[in-house]
Amino acid sequence: MQGFNVANITKWLLANIDNVVAPFSVELIAGGRSNLTFLVTDGAGRKLVLRRPPLGHVLATAHDMAREYRIIAAVGKTSVPVPPALGLCTDLEVNDAPFYVMGHVDGVVLDSAERAAALPRELRVPASEHLVHVLADLHAVDIDAIGLGDLARREGYIERQLKRWSTQWENSKTRELPALDEVALRLRDRVPAQHGVSIVHGDFRFGNCLVDTTRGQVAAVLDWELCTLGDPLADLGYLGVYWSDGDESSSLRANDPTPAGGFLSYADVVELYGKLTGRDVSDVAYYVAFSCWRLAVISEGVYARYMHGAMGDQGLDLAPMKAGTEGLAERALAAVRSLS
Repeated sequence: MQGFNVANITKWLLANIDNVVAPFSVELIAGGRSNLTFLVTDGAGRKLVLRRPPLGHVLATAHDMAREYRIIAAVGKTSVPVPPALGLCTDLEVNDAPFYVMGHVDGVVLDSAERAAALPRELRVPASEHLVHVLADLHAVDIDAIGLGDLARREGYIERQLKRWSTQWENSKTRELPALDEVALRLRDRVPAQHGVSIVHGDFRFGNCLVDTTRGQVAAVLDWELCTLGDPLADLGYLGVYWSDGDESSSLRANDPTPAGGFLSYADVVELYGKLTGRDVSDVAYYVAFSCWRLAVISEGVYARYMHGAMGDQGLDLAPMKAGTEGLAERALAAVRSLS
C-alpha cells in the first residue's frame, strides 16, 4: 500500500507495540491533503491507527510526527479524551517517513450534514454541550504539569499567527485577493489582549472528533497537527467557522454537521464556554474573523499545491477548492468589518 511498507512496519509493530499479533491488515482511512491515517488490524482483531506525513511535497515545518505524538501522549494524561499514544518511529529506514501509532477509538466523525444523521436528534444538543466541555477542559490543562510548557512561545499568539500566515499567503497565493489583505490590516489594528495561555488545538471542531453516537459524547479529539500554545479564544472563534444555526446557506464548510439542525446555536456555544471557563467572550467575533482569514490562507496553500502538481495528478476538480478560499476571504472581511 502506498505510504505503508507492510513488511517493515510489521517488524516494527511486533518489536515496539505490546500484545500485537501478526499478520496485519491495513486500510487507508484518511489521506490526501493532510497526514495519512491507516487503520491496522492485527491477527487477533486488535485495531491500531498509524499516522504518517502525506506523500509528495510537504512544508519543512509541517507534519511533525514526533511533535504530534508528544502532544497526544501529554494530553492523554488529562481528562481530555484522546486516543492512547502507543509508539513513535523516527527511523526513515522503516517507512521512508516518521510515523506514530495510537489506539483505535470507536466513534463517528461528524464531518458533514449527512453524517449528522448518525447522531439521533435528541442527542445533538448534549453532543454540542460535551464538545464545549471538552474544549473548556483542554484550555484548563496545566501545560507545565503535563510537560508541554516549552511547546511554543506563550505570549503574542495573535501577532505571531498574523505574521506567520501573512508570510504564508505571500508565498502560496495564486492570485490577488484584496479582501484577505484588508482583513489582515484590520486584524493587526485591533489585536485584543490575550486571554491567558493554554493549549490551542488549532483545528477544533466536530470534524476532528470521534463522537459516541449512542451517548452524544466526544470519545476522542483527533488531528493535533496545528496544536500550539496561545490564546484559548482562538479555538472558540475557529469553532464558529464550522458552525451554523441550522441554515445550510449560512455554512461555508461542507465538513460542518450543524446545518442538519438540532445542535446548539453558536451563540449558545459561546455562552456555555464563557460560563465554564469564566473568560470574557465578548470579543469572540474578532477570533471568528481571524479564523476565517487564517483558514483561507491555509486553503490557498492546499489549492496551490494541487494546482502546481505537488500532490500528484488525482483528477480532482480544483474549482471548489479555489472558490472555498474566496468564500472564506469574503466571510472574514464581512466579520472584521462588523467589529465595533
